[in-house]
Amino acid sequence: MAILNNRLTAEQYEQNFSDIHPPFDSRDAALVEANRCLFCYDAPCTKSCPTSINIPRFIKQITTDNIKGSAYTILDANIMGAGCSKVCPVEKLCEGSCVYNFLDEPPIPIAKLQRYSTEKAIEHKWPLFQRKPSTGRKVAVVGAGPAGLSCAHALSREGVDVTIYEKENQGGGLMTYGIAAYKVTPECCKDEVSFITSLGGIDIKYKQALGQDVSLAELQNNYDAVYLGVGVGLARQLNIPGEELAGVEDAIQFIYDIREKGYPSVPVGDKVAVIGLGMTAIDAATQAKRLGAKDVTIVYRRTQAEMPSTEVELNLAKLDGCNLIWLASPKEIKGENGRVSQLICHVMELSVPDTSGRRAPVETGETITLNVDMVIKAAGQVPYEELVSTHQLANWNGKVAIDSRCATNIPGVFAGGDCVNGGKEVVDAVQAGKDGAKAILEFIMSEIGPPMRSE
Repeated sequence: MAILNNRLTAEQYEQNFSDIHPPFDSRDAALVEANRCLFCYDAPCTKSCPTSINIPRFIKQITTDNIKGSAYTILDANIMGAGCSKVCPVEKLCEGSCVYNFLDEPPIPIAKLQRYSTEKAIEHKWPLFQRKPSTGRKVAVVGAGPAGLSCAHALSREGVDVTIYEKENQGGGLMTYGIAAYKVTPECCKDEVSFITSLGGIDIKYKQALGQDVSLAELQNNYDAVYLGVGVGLARQLNIPGEELAGVEDAIQFIYDIREKGYPSVPVGDKVAVIGLGMTAIDAATQAKRLGAKDVTIVYRRTQAEMPSTEVELNLAKLDGCNLIWLASPKEIKGENGRVSQLICHVMELSVPDTSGRRAPVETGETITLNVDMVIKAAGQVPYEELVSTHQLANWNGKVAIDSRCATNIPGVFAGGDCVNGGKEVVDAVQAGKDGAKAILEFIMSEIGPPMRSE
């Protein structure tokens, strides 16, 4: 068995990675769905949105053909509303809270309507926001992901000059490098970043990694405040024999390579095992299948009731033909001639619930063997513990510690997003960026004071 690539035609790749959630095909189709909205008072959909988008308002604006106003309502609350309309787990957020769910009718397709408005704004480059005159204050943001971009945009709107230091050669963070290509394309991510920075006052310096190309001390010396939005990105290791064999890949790197190198350049096996069942695991499994793998099996140590992914994501994997093995945990990876050939798994069972009600998986003593030529590890991500420790940032196992005002233990240094919460949704990172910007503005005025102006 061997790792293969370039097994499909260009047309097959295009079909396999085409938009999985196509937009409305006409204005009338959008209006039909928008007019179904009940415009609830004290709307539960808005309450369930981490960025508090006024959902009934933007939908009402669509019904009156005020698309520019609708886009403003969305992007004023969530500057990455276009990307979030494609990747948000809306079934457990806004759409999951729609009152139609209690009326045995399909919920309002909020994400699709949000995409309708925001894509028009980005396509036509509508100048929805005006930047206040420059205050003379400067803030450094580390990371051009959702948290960093959100923070930068909010600060720039208030007249603060922002410089973003990004380790990759493109902005967008998780949106650009860590999500399946059939959900959001690289072109969409690039357009969204350009739209955000078109406000002015935001300069992105690429290929600038914290701790390598730029130091925290340097940023502190050159800027009035620093915001850390470095995310997480280190795959959790399995710590089992055989993990070093050829053909054992990290899901994060696998997805990154698909986005960075292109479909034909990414090797994929015939028989692939994916370990884990979060969103990243689903993205890795479905993309392996769409790259041409004949057999993809997802291995998860708990049951469906405990899975971190949503039902919608699970169904996507099933529709792509992925197999699932519940209550199985990797024990050992065996190989031939230095390449993976088998995955040995413990058969697990769930223990009696503890005081919190959680049931832990425990080994039964039995094992199962899978013949594979590729193993993709998607058992979670861990924070950059060495990075934050080196910069003397207070942390919990690598997660940056902040107070209620997003401040770290280092004066003038703030943080938010996945590097603080350990890895949540894109929309959570966007809100963290907004919170960070608000805290920084208060810090600049209270701790530093207004800028000196020449007479």
